[in-house]
Amino acid sequence: MEALGNASITLICLIGFVAFLVIIFLAAAIKIVPEYKRIVVFRLGRCIGPKGPGLILLIPFIDRPVSVDLREQVREIPAQTSITQDNAPISIDFLWYYKVFDPVQSVLQVQNFELAAQGIATTTLRSVIGGILLDGVLSEREKINLSLRARLDEVTERWGVKVTNVEIREIVPPRDVQDSMNRQLTAERTRRAVVTESTGTREAAINVAQGDKQSNILKAEGEKQAAILRAEGEKQAQLLRAEGYQKALEAIYSAAKQIDQHTMTLQYFETLKSMAASPSTKYIFPMEFTSLISDFVNKNAKTK
Repeated sequence: MEALGNASITLICLIGFVAFLVIIFLAAAIKIVPEYKRIVVFRLGRCIGPKGPGLILLIPFIDRPVSVDLREQVREIPAQTSITQDNAPISIDFLWYYKVFDPVQSVLQVQNFELAAQGIATTTLRSVIGGILLDGVLSEREKINLSLRARLDEVTERWGVKVTNVEIREIVPPRDVQDSMNRQLTAERTRRAVVTESTGTREAAINVAQGDKQSNILKAEGEKQAAILRAEGEKQAQLLRAEGYQKALEAIYSAAKQIDQHTMTLQYFETLKSMAASPSTKYIFPMEFTSLISDFVNKNAKTK
């Protein structure tokens, strides 16, 4: 019984050991690769290509996996002192962005492409800055970015790495150059302030003159319109007075046509009567007065 118990314990330990080995074997053989990564597999020292994404199987202790990230990466190049073409020392730091497009070449062609690329970036920066004057370095940052990216990409392409962008973050010129730039900026701000003030004064004077001009024009237009209206009113008044005179004359003429000779003779006598009422009046009868009396007497006789 004791021997049977020992055999059972031994069997259980053996089974447990085998299960442990199977778990270790499966853990080493089964890999889950994300979409943004690839596994470069070396089998007995020979590269058999990239694997992934998804579930892959490896032979434990025979296959050696190397993980490569395919996402775009960014690395910082610390501040580097470079000498410009006119022998001015400046400090520059920048960022460079890269992306692995060939995972096999990134593993086979260089041991650590990030460290190698950083060294290439430093030497390339000094080479590019050495061919540009200080004023060009300060004013042509985008041109320097493009030149750095082109040179870095030319070197890293054989490693299966694509440099996507280079961005200079800060350029620190020498102290005396900074002081000169500050004085220049101060003078430029003062000049702009003076120009702005003079421009504002000139524009204000122009606006005032234009306002006076428009006011005078409007005033003249108003006076012109008033004169026109007054002339039109006077014209209408004269026309109305003329029409009134015309109508009055027409009425008098119409009334005169309706008065007969007898009425005119009576009116004549009444006028003579009023004239005779004055003591200083002298009577002078015209020649036709006798004919007028005879006609008047004859008409009265006929009437009776």
